[in-house]
Amino acid sequence: MKISVKVMQLACFASLLAIYCVSAQAQGNHFNTDGNIVIADQFNNRVIEVNPKNHKVVWHFGNGSNVAGRHSVVAPNDAERIGWFTLIAGTGAPAGSDGCSPNPCQDNRVMLVDPDGDIIWQYGKTGKPGSGFNELNTPVQNTWLPNYDVLITDQLNERIIEVTLDKNIVWQYGTTGVSGCGANQLNNPNSAELLENGDILISDENNNRVIEVDRSGNIIWSYGSCTGSELNGAAFASRLDNGNTLITDSNNNRVLEVDSKGNVVFTYYTNTRQGSVSMPLPTRAVRLKNGNTLISDQFNEQVIEIDPNMNIVFEQGQIAVPGNGFDQLNAPYDAKVVGDYTGLTCPFSGDWDHGCGR
Repeated sequence: MKISVKVMQLACFASLLAIYCVSAQAQGNHFNTDGNIVIADQFNNRVIEVNPKNHKVVWHFGNGSNVAGRHSVVAPNDAERIGWFTLIAGTGAPAGSDGCSPNPCQDNRVMLVDPDGDIIWQYGKTGKPGSGFNELNTPVQNTWLPNYDVLITDQLNERIIEVTLDKNIVWQYGTTGVSGCGANQLNNPNSAELLENGDILISDENNNRVIEVDRSGNIIWSYGSCTGSELNGAAFASRLDNGNTLITDSNNNRVLEVDSKGNVVFTYYTNTRQGSVSMPLPTRAVRLKNGNTLISDQFNEQVIEIDPNMNIVFEQGQIAVPGNGFDQLNAPYDAKVVGDYTGLTCPFSGDWDHGCGR
């Protein structure tokens, strides 16, 4: 497929959108409905969209196989809806995971999937790790940028890269294959997002810090440190409209919000709620437009939404019970609400993208 055709698909020209809109309405399903939740259901090897009112799966990608292929994804860690398409990080599963012994189950792709479950664009070679042209090693997060580039957290290559649709790297932070805490170094990075000022906010997981870097690679803000104790496993971070930063502090089983001076203004522990396992290791927290917080509580096998008073107002999955049946999840790693991009990069502007914007 030529790049011009891909760009046309990504831009969702009216004719293409009309086909999908009419098809969805005619079938009576609720694909891409504002308020639905897109979940990277990691160890079920699938990405699903669920209707929060009845917990039903209304769309999915991934046939459950732990072998990467045209219609399968292995242990996805991240997914976001881009108009009528879904950007998915096919992370892969480590050795020792279910069905992945003695060798890991590799995926190593970032994929853009259309509503029919066809991959229309891919960066990374299917099932093959690497650090060369069009190669990734355990991509854990992907973000669609307004200029049609993709920001990828390439974890085991110890880097954040921005790639074009023709697969050229146009920006990188982190020295490829080198873990550390020095200049231009990361240690097991777990997420990255583009800020409104053009900087990149990075969760540098094993360095136990969140850093904001400018395009020249200078760190201009940070919370936590490589030798400190403020964080333990910074899994995700998002800059909020009020200037604060929402951080998922995975190994401490909590979500916290800090202001620009590093003061903690909000904390929620996921392992203190009734029925929780001792170490649920939450992986994503996203602040919603309504002021609530959506949390992927990984090994509690749930996605939960809490209000500002820390009351749970929604749950998907059965607490501490992994599964793939109705209202069941298996290590959900990421969840986002369709049409709600608060604190995340807004991929486009316009009506068709279901309310992207603030």
